[in-house]
Amino acid sequence: MNPHFRPAAVALGISALIRLAWVLFLPNGMNFVDLHVYVDGSAALGSGHLFDYTDSSKTPDFPLPFTYPPFAALVFYPLHFLPFSFVAIAWLLATMAALFGVVWLSLELMLGKDALREQHWRTVAVAWTAVGLWLEPVRTTLDYGQVNVFLVLIAMLAVRSTRWWVSGTLVGVAAGVKLTPAVTGLYFAARRRWLAAAWSAVVFFGTIGLTYLITPDETHKYFTELLGDASRIGPVGSSVNQSLRGALSRLLGHDVVSGPVWIAAVLVTAVLAVLAWRVLANDDRLGTLIIVQLFGLMVSPISWSHHWIWLIPVMLWLLYGPLRTAAGARVMAGYWLVTTVIGVPWLLSRFQTSIWVISRPGILSWLGAVDVIGVLAFYIWVAWAGRANSARPADRSRAQEPHPAR
Repeated sequence: MNPHFRPAAVALGISALIRLAWVLFLPNGMNFVDLHVYVDGSAALGSGHLFDYTDSSKTPDFPLPFTYPPFAALVFYPLHFLPFSFVAIAWLLATMAALFGVVWLSLELMLGKDALREQHWRTVAVAWTAVGLWLEPVRTTLDYGQVNVFLVLIAMLAVRSTRWWVSGTLVGVAAGVKLTPAVTGLYFAARRRWLAAAWSAVVFFGTIGLTYLITPDETHKYFTELLGDASRIGPVGSSVNQSLRGALSRLLGHDVVSGPVWIAAVLVTAVLAVLAWRVLANDDRLGTLIIVQLFGLMVSPISWSHHWIWLIPVMLWLLYGPLRTAAGARVMAGYWLVTTVIGVPWLLSRFQTSIWVISRPGILSWLGAVDVIGVLAFYIWVAWAGRANSARPADRSRAQEPHPAR
C-alpha cells in the first residue's frame, strides 16, 4: 500500500466529519439557504406561484426566489415530502461523494482507467478530495446546499461516455435543471461529436415540453419573461459574482449589462479560448472540457464564486496533465489554490457596504476580478505552453479517446 494513502484517507475522513459537525452543532450550521429554495420552492410547482416564491429567512437583504427552470422544480419536488434536516444531511454527504467523483474522473480523463487502478493515483484522488472540501467554491456550495458539484459531475460523466445518447441525455437533463450546463454542447462541437450535441438539445427541449404539459403557465412565464433577468438571480455588482459582467461592472462603477464593453470582452475571451483549445492534443478531453466550462462561467451574467467548482479540475490538469512540465504550470495551479483557499471573492464581499451598490473601491475592484483575470491568464498560458510543447515528442502514456459509438 502507498504509504501516503492512509494519511490522505484520514485527512478526508476528518474533513468530512468537521463539515458534518459544523452542520449538526453550530448555531447557524444548518444554513442551506439554496437547498431551502429548492425544496420549499419546488412544493409550489403547478400552483401558478412557483416564481413568486421567495425565502428571506437567512438573507433579509435579498429574498431568494426560485430561479431555475420548472424542470428543476420537478426534479426537486419529491424532496419536500421529507424532513428538511434529513434532506440537508443527505445532500451534504452526497455532495462530498460527488466531489470525489469529480476528482476521480478528472484524473481518469487525463491518465486513463488503468492508471486509477494504481494505489498512487487513488491516493491522489483521496487527497485532492480532502483539499477540495476546503476550497471556496466547495465550501460555499456545502454551506448553501447548492447543486453545483452534481452538475459538474454529470458533465464529466457525459464527456467520459462514448455513447452519443448517454452523453447527450446527461447534458440535456443537466441543462434542464440549470441552464449553464448547456455550454457543454460546445465541447461536443469541439470534439466533433455532432450526434451527442444534437441529442443534448433534443433532450433539453424535451424537459421544456414535459413541464409545459404539467404546468404550462409557469413554463411560459420562465422562458418568455424571466429568462435572462440577471437582477432576479442576484446583485450583478457583488464581488462574489465572478463573471465578466460582474468584474467589468465593478471596475467601471455601473452595470455594463450586455452592451458594447461586455460584447468586446466576450469576443476577446472567445478568441483566447479558441487559441488555447487549438494547441491541445487530440486526446486531451479534460483540457478541452475545462476551456469550454471556464468560457461558460465568464460569459454568464452571474457566476457566483460557488459556481467555480471547475477550478478543481483546472488545478488537477495543470499538475498532472499533458502540460504539467511546461514552465509556469505550477505557478498557475498555485494561483488558483491560493485564491480558492483564501476565498478572495467571499473575503472582498465583507468590504462592500451593500451587495446592491456597484462602487469603485480602487484596488478592491481589481482584486474582485481574481477569477476573470485568472481565466484570461490561463488561456494565454495554455496557448503559449501548448505551442511550445507541440515541438516535443508526444506523451504516449495518455489514453486515446475511444471513437464515439454511433
